[in-house]
Amino acid sequence: MRVIPIESAGDERLADYRDLTDVALRRVLEPEGGLYIAESAKVIARAVGAGHRPRSVLVQEKWLDDVAAILEDVPDVPVYVVSPEVAEGITGYVVHRGALAAMHRPDLPTVAEVVGDARRVVVLEDIVDHTNVGAIFRSCAALGADAVLISPRCADPLYRRSVRVSMGTVFQVPWTRLPEWTEARGILSALGFHLAAFALADGAVPLDEFAAAAPERVALILGAEGDGLSRRALEAADTIVTIPMAGGVDSLNVAAASAVAVWSLRVS
Repeated sequence: MRVIPIESAGDERLADYRDLTDVALRRVLEPEGGLYIAESAKVIARAVGAGHRPRSVLVQEKWLDDVAAILEDVPDVPVYVVSPEVAEGITGYVVHRGALAAMHRPDLPTVAEVVGDARRVVVLEDIVDHTNVGAIFRSCAALGADAVLISPRCADPLYRRSVRVSMGTVFQVPWTRLPEWTEARGILSALGFHLAAFALADGAVPLDEFAAAAPERVALILGAEGDGLSRRALEAADTIVTIPMAGGVDSLNVAAASAVAVWSLRVS
């Protein structure tokens, strides 16, 4: 392991970590495709286990052994060791979990490669809150969804808040981006998926009724916070499904709705 002690937050070797937003990391031109930040040894381990390549690791001394175990197969990655004070000076916040890694963004696979033999796929349309995206990935991993597909304007699952909230499950659940609905509907239909759009609409089928006779392959389409699904998404759907509500509540947060939907349509 290439252990490199660093004593100054201003050291140029730490530029990937120093006050850079997720957008800035995404736009790094070298390496091509940009970077993302994985936070905590557990999340870094899941990213490396999924085949993602670290560009460097920033770690505090007491977590060095944990990082060493993760990097056994990539010993050439530089590991910058800093004090807690230097870590906070670099990032602008207390790094509670002791380790950060600047990771190369992988090339996204095709939709067909991601869904493979999948029977339950979650489609996220234009969800802009990174917390919700991370929570949905965690629900998908825990409750048995096979893959996640996201729209062109959906928040990035690899932004650090999404990764953190997901507890690293963004590296566990296969995912990729869909094209616009004009093309995406044909792709999913050709792959044998029944498109079930979750929305409040007249004539929508209650979830328990839909689940009782669910098709073999289902793509569960969930919409943006507030506005819900677009007209194009609703037009693309084979069925519009609703989660029955009680107590005068008209809907759930999209992350909560995803958990209810995935659990209800789980495949035994």
